[in-house]
Amino acid sequence: MKKTAILAALLAASAIPAFAATPDELKAKGEVRIGVFSDKPPFGYVDANGVSQGFDVEIGRYLTKQLLGDEAKAKFVLVEAANRVEYLRSNKVDIILANFTVTPERAKVVDYAKPYMKVALGVVSPDKAPIKSIDELKDKTLLLNKGTTADRYFSKEHRDIKSLKYDQNTETFNALLDGRGDALAHDNTLLLAWAKEHPGYSVGITRIGEDDFIAPAVAKGDDALHAWLDEQIDAMNQNGAMQAAYEKTLKPVFGDDVPAKDILVETK
Repeated sequence: MKKTAILAALLAASAIPAFAATPDELKAKGEVRIGVFSDKPPFGYVDANGVSQGFDVEIGRYLTKQLLGDEAKAKFVLVEAANRVEYLRSNKVDIILANFTVTPERAKVVDYAKPYMKVALGVVSPDKAPIKSIDELKDKTLLLNKGTTADRYFSKEHRDIKSLKYDQNTETFNALLDGRGDALAHDNTLLLAWAKEHPGYSVGITRIGEDDFIAPAVAKGDDALHAWLDEQIDAMNQNGAMQAAYEKTLKPVFGDDVPAKDILVETK
């Protein structure tokens, strides 16, 4: 009993997570496991050849090259919105780069590095029945992705609005296309990109509330990797790598409609 109590006390006192991976340990392993989306273009998706692509993926490749000297040593692990925290806590990934919005609740269980992107919530709907205000969602069915900021916001602030929730982005958008819902709430950057690819749909509500921030995340207490990521995000902003990732993956989608300054977070 005494040994159990001592062990419990030691574990409680330790600030280092059981699966913490320092940059040096990742170098020794020769691999970085990075959680990304498979179905959220242009941020994270799998192309026709089965290769991960997108803005988050470009950042992951840059980070891996800086750490291991070869971007091909990045192992991209496909995640869903609802399991991003679980994948960090269970040591399935070293870093999450799956468009992970910073929230106070999440910051209690993971550690966020410096943000690289800003975003707000939006709502997309068919042009034939446009939704242009939250009040117009009354008596409608709103489609949501489980575990997203939009899910958290509407579940907390607008419980009276009927919703249908799905695990994957693809499922949620297919539900809108199939008419199972009247509108879909998600990150406005994603919705603007999706609407450009789907004529007949528009983002009638382009911004709900203040901007949120998207940042890489590591396991809680993984201080060495956290500090290294902070340095790398600063470097990407200063050496043009972040802008280059934007030009390669986001500008072809957004064009001039969404300027880079409205998406990228500048290092101060």
